[in-house]
Amino acid sequence: MDYALIEKNAKRRQIAYLAAIGLVLVLWAILVLFPFYWMLLTSVKSYGSYSSEFVPKLFTLHPTLENFASAFSQVPLSGYFLNTVIFTVITTALMLFVTILAAFAFSRLRFPGRDLIFVAFLALMMIPSELVVITNFVTITQWGLRNTFLGLILPSVTSVFYIYLLKENFSQVPDELYYAAKVDGTSDFKYLWKVLLPICQPTVVTIAILKIIECWNSYVWPRLITDKQDYFLVSVGIQEIRENGFGRENIPAMMAAVTVISLPLIVLFLIFRKKIMAGVARGGTKG
Repeated sequence: MDYALIEKNAKRRQIAYLAAIGLVLVLWAILVLFPFYWMLLTSVKSYGSYSSEFVPKLFTLHPTLENFASAFSQVPLSGYFLNTVIFTVITTALMLFVTILAAFAFSRLRFPGRDLIFVAFLALMMIPSELVVITNFVTITQWGLRNTFLGLILPSVTSVFYIYLLKENFSQVPDELYYAAKVDGTSDFKYLWKVLLPICQPTVVTIAILKIIECWNSYVWPRLITDKQDYFLVSVGIQEIRENGFGRENIPAMMAAVTVISLPLIVLFLIFRKKIMAGVARGGTKG
């Protein structure tokens, strides 16, 4: 038996397999990244160049940055950007506070009916989001909180899914650590701060990043609860551009605005991508 020939054929098959996998990944990357490329390409095309293209071109020989200036001059986009930052930071901070405490209570504390309450809590995920929006709108309106940051923030400070995700991560930490800490006289809050949160940091960071993205892209609730420009978010600002007719007539400037709005999220993901992947992997591991 020619072992050298067998080994050579095995290496060829392995190379062919890796080449096929690489080709599929390259094609998938092109498919995923193409919308971002098209957004950037359109944002640097002049209005005349874009309008004259009967067949869209995949490149431009004369890029321009005038669309970015036009986007900020048509609507107070910088003010909307500041509103979005305030809304996102406060909402994410409050949500993390509520989520961490709730997850710790369900995973470590012992109280009557804990498991039944948690099951009932999870059942809230079965309620259609449209019903929740209607209920929240009626409640916020009755409280006189329309066109306020408080009205924007309150419905978003809790999440059943994030509480469940973090609770499962807390439950994976051995109970012996908790009992040892209690023997040493450590309080529950100190154990949470010094032990659980450092161990489950990737999941906490993942939840924070996902919430930031959710808040940044939020449209339905801000559009419903605010009708004053002083409280508009960037997502509402883009729609305002379209309603003014500007979005239909000057797509390059609209894409420039979308590029500016998307850039912080892209940078945030690139910075924390390793922690996000670690948090998702840990959240899907049991034991």
